[in-house]
Amino acid sequence: MLCIPNLTSSLRNKEVVQGKTKTMYVLLNAPWSVLCYYAEEIGLRVPLQVETTQETNWSEDVLQYLHIKNILAQQVPNPPPDYYTCQFRTNKLKRFLGHENKDTFFKTTQRHQILYEILSRTPYGALKRGEVGIARLVSEKIFTAAYPLHEVRVFTPADPESLSMRQILYQYWARWACWKKYQPLDHIREYFGEKVALYFAWLGFYTGWLLPAAVVGFLLSLFGIWLMVTDVPAHEVCSNGNNIVMCPLCDICSSWNLSSICYTYRAGILFDNGGTVFFSIFMSLWAVTFLEYWKRTCAVLSHRWDCSEFEESEERPRPEFTAMAPTTIRNPVTGAEEPHFPETSRCRRIVTGNMVIIIMVAVVLIFLLAIILYRSILSIIISKSRNAFFIFSAGRIASLTGSVLNLVVILLLSKVYTYLAHILTRWEMHRTQTKYEDAFILKVFIFQFVNFYSSPVYIAFFKGRFVGYPGNYNMLFGVRNEDCGASGCLIELAQELLVIMVGKQIINNVQEFIFPKMKTWWHKRKFNLAHREKGANEQDNVSPWETDYELLVCEGLFDEYLEMVLQFGFITIFVAACPLAPLFALVNNWVEVRLDAQKFVCEYRRPVAERAQDIGIWFTILQVITYLAVISNAFLIAFTSDFLPRLYYRYTTEGSLRGYIDFTLSVAPNNFTQSDIQCRYRGFRDEKGHNTPEYYNLLAIRLGFVIIFEHVVFLISRMIDWMVPDIPEDVQIKIKREHYMAKQALAENQVRLPMWLGFAAY
Repeated sequence: MLCIPNLTSSLRNKEVVQGKTKTMYVLLNAPWSVLCYYAEEIGLRVPLQVETTQETNWSEDVLQYLHIKNILAQQVPNPPPDYYTCQFRTNKLKRFLGHENKDTFFKTTQRHQILYEILSRTPYGALKRGEVGIARLVSEKIFTAAYPLHEVRVFTPADPESLSMRQILYQYWARWACWKKYQPLDHIREYFGEKVALYFAWLGFYTGWLLPAAVVGFLLSLFGIWLMVTDVPAHEVCSNGNNIVMCPLCDICSSWNLSSICYTYRAGILFDNGGTVFFSIFMSLWAVTFLEYWKRTCAVLSHRWDCSEFEESEERPRPEFTAMAPTTIRNPVTGAEEPHFPETSRCRRIVTGNMVIIIMVAVVLIFLLAIILYRSILSIIISKSRNAFFIFSAGRIASLTGSVLNLVVILLLSKVYTYLAHILTRWEMHRTQTKYEDAFILKVFIFQFVNFYSSPVYIAFFKGRFVGYPGNYNMLFGVRNEDCGASGCLIELAQELLVIMVGKQIINNVQEFIFPKMKTWWHKRKFNLAHREKGANEQDNVSPWETDYELLVCEGLFDEYLEMVLQFGFITIFVAACPLAPLFALVNNWVEVRLDAQKFVCEYRRPVAERAQDIGIWFTILQVITYLAVISNAFLIAFTSDFLPRLYYRYTTEGSLRGYIDFTLSVAPNNFTQSDIQCRYRGFRDEKGHNTPEYYNLLAIRLGFVIIFEHVVFLISRMIDWMVPDIPEDVQIKIKREHYMAKQALAENQVRLPMWLGFAAY
């Protein structure tokens, strides 16, 4: 295996014998001349001058203004200094800070980047077969691993000033006691690189913004509990429901009394009430404002971490692309010759990949149809049983088990498609790592969007819409179309959301907490068995590359982002059905931050530091989800909720909801029942099954509500977008200042203006 130490020295091989196994560790280092060459080649940025401005965040400023003690703040030792920087040039070395000390001039993460760049672009076989780079060698088991070394073990000494960067991260970030403290983002960036730091910055920012949404959702749930007790229609269902006989919910089901759904009807009011409209508008505007302020935060961080121009002019082609591209072309921006892959060939490959996506989406829809049929058939089977409890709860049992089965299918299909997406994206030959990751993320997310959201969308907008009416039911494959439960579709949607979202969160957290510890224990057990044969002194002197080899491979941030973005979709697209969703998300994210921090600090091998300007295509996906959320909530309130029918009934009567239940029920045609008792069903139809005028009045009101809701929310969203600039003014000034200093430092004229004079000239 290949190990990348933290300091420069000569190439060394270390052979370790463990029982019958002999492991060869190759310790790689680069001399000063190689570091300088590749630092200029890949555009590393080095310091020009220390930046003395102290950075604060909005919560610190607000608490300080209100003279409230900030319990979130903590004094983290050895904060990394902030610099004005520019791209490294070997012939301008003396103009950079710290050039006198060659051992510390390049940061540890920059050394890792340079060495991994060399390893990734080196061919070892036929280029046509893609035999290039260390990643391919590891995948083919020629090497078992390739990783940079952690600094020291996590053990924390007593003196805070003597802590290494890894020990600082453990003490002030990864421990559970730090759950209420700010994350030391600059320290995370210094040790793991900008891409990892940006993920944790976004996760912390998102978690903080969930707090007001969770509070409002919780208060609205309390309001819903109060309505459960005082609601007039609920009182009618529970007290007078014995006088109303409802039509069977399936072909072999029997009639039932409306009063039998008393408790579930009251539970539905918890989610379906007047506060739903307010909360839907609130969450739509919350999502827009959250994204706007994240853009500002990201601009501040990307400038502070020297990545504000990374994607436009600094990002180099992927090492694998460099080695496998068939031709070269001159870069119109830099003028340098760069590897090139024909766009026509790439387009053909992308079209082929899209066909695979369509096929996999079709597979998801087939499974959805199978689950729909499963629920219908299971309801029929349970209804044939002789147990009165099972007969009464047939629909509920079928719905709940269908949700669990759907979750299992979702998780299994996710694993299969992610593997296919990796293969397809590599085959498409994207030039930069950012484009490669964006293409991979888009492929997987389209599939996962359909995979996770198809069932809730079906329940919210399609289930119970095409049932027909007694005596004229619509059929699918010989089975009567699935109808909503006795208490309506909205409570079923809330149940589906809780099963999928909360169930997925619990499963993921269990996997992230238990699986890494089990794998780490198993790795250490194998090594300890071999070390027991040695003396006690040798066990205490285990080398750092052996210790790190026992840790787990860091598999990147894709799964972490995907989990959070899918969660964001659940709490925005379907928030009208479950106001408590932001609260569940908030609790999960508090746990998620600590679990991820512990994995990176204690359980993962140190990943190669990667630069990034922002969170990539994930931001665009979040914007699309926000727009879909506005449309989804508008249709949920208009067509799935009882909000508009209740409002219409109040307007057309004396203003009370007395008699509302009778207003929403139609009488079955005479030829449907063979007895003298007429049954009722939900709908606005006459005794012949024709739609009544109330149906068309409500349809017009619903469509009008959708149009007004969307236009109002989108208008306010555009106003927020217009009022909140993407880049703060002070950051714009710093960027201009840095450009000026870089121009001065790299100028051919050796005579430089004094710093104060240069600033005055600016």
